[in-house]
Amino acid sequence: MTAAVTIRDLMTDPALFGEQFGGESFDAWRALLCAFYGLPLTDAERSTFEAITGRAETPATPHDELWLAIGRRGGKTQAAALMAIYHACFIDYANRLAPGEVATVLAIAADRKQARHLMRYVSGMLNANPMLARLILRETGESIELANRTVIEVGTASFRATRGYTFAAVLGDEIAFWRSEDSANPDFEILNAVRPGLATLNGPLICLSSPYARRGALWDAYRRYYGKAGPILVAQAPTLTMNPTLPKRIVKQAQERDPDAAQAEYFAQFRSDLSNFITLEALQAVTRSSPLRVPFNASRSYCGFIDATGGGNDEYTLAIGHREEERIIVDVIEGRRGVPASITAEYAALLRSYGVYRVHGDRYAGSWVADEFQGHGITLAYAEQPKSGLYLDCLAAINSGQVELPPDEKMIKQFQTLERRTARSGRETIDHAPGAHDDRANAVAGLVAHNKTPPVFICEFLDSAADTSRRYDPFAGVAW
Repeated sequence: MTAAVTIRDLMTDPALFGEQFGGESFDAWRALLCAFYGLPLTDAERSTFEAITGRAETPATPHDELWLAIGRRGGKTQAAALMAIYHACFIDYANRLAPGEVATVLAIAADRKQARHLMRYVSGMLNANPMLARLILRETGESIELANRTVIEVGTASFRATRGYTFAAVLGDEIAFWRSEDSANPDFEILNAVRPGLATLNGPLICLSSPYARRGALWDAYRRYYGKAGPILVAQAPTLTMNPTLPKRIVKQAQERDPDAAQAEYFAQFRSDLSNFITLEALQAVTRSSPLRVPFNASRSYCGFIDATGGGNDEYTLAIGHREEERIIVDVIEGRRGVPASITAEYAALLRSYGVYRVHGDRYAGSWVADEFQGHGITLAYAEQPKSGLYLDCLAAINSGQVELPPDEKMIKQFQTLERRTARSGRETIDHAPGAHDDRANAVAGLVAHNKTPPVFICEFLDSAADTSRRYDPFAGVAW
């Protein structure tokens, strides 16, 4: 990979982006990017490079991959846009492209909002430079086609959408926060999908993010390659190192609000207070191969749990199950998006088809859920425990093999991405990761937690006909 214009030229030449990237506020970025592309460094740049990479020597050749754990507001998106433009506009791929083939610079963001934000930077920088603006043939909100057989595209975290391209470069923006309903580990799967597409043009893989938990592709690259010489360069730097213009009070206020979060967001430290809630192996051990839904059986007594939502991206979920001696069988797990009242009517009919007229749920959105169900002949009883308590009870039942789960991929992936967080006070909470969902997992956890032990009897009375004492189970709604 050779270019008449270097990344240093791009960052310092007033005819290019010198006015934006040439000042002292981008000193650390220039040192890092020049080293990544194998350019000579000044003594000051060498000192900065060694400080943020942990390396004792400055490299003399370009690298294959760049992994950046940089604090929030540290300039990552601007740097990603700059590198996208560099690889799209200043490197000639024509002699390595087949007829009709184009070189794609792909920038993958955590979500659509982040993708649009990144594309605005790219579009703004290209259109602000008359020389580069003339290269643009077509522009949409997600791609810019250039006259040199190169396309800059942005997309969201999906391994299915990244196959079949010839990549000039791939940039992963905020990779520590990639979430997908298709996968519990979208970062690894997406990287596995794009790496073959980089081979033809020998393009680099560039991943930038604020760090988060000690898991995922960013953490894996950090623990393997930080401070080590080789073709994979890893850097770690606080926000104020990469962006000294950010007011220090913002960092100070973040520390006062949540010290653990501030260490990750502004000091680029991977969080030690987070851990995975449950292993895939534990889930697989209690998941049946089929069917997805177990049909109603009149000889069984069923119960249910709902996790309601007011709409939006969250699913309104329902779990139905029954107890067989010491095991809890989750017969049904359903998730819907749409009009909550319509979904409530559908779920009420499903509950009645399993003989369930009393269902548990959380206290989401006040009394409207209970009122809606009551209109369909179903009584809603609120869960006594908070969500974390339901998950802990469910975890104990899963680990002891006292649960049978349906083969629902979304539910399994939601369980996998749950996080166990320990506060400095020692209090433990379980919740989904930022940008993730736990609607199906929550419904199943609530069902298991409320049905994990023999029934609590609230009354005992004499059956005069049989001359025996009968007990009533308020959860299952049956007497015996």
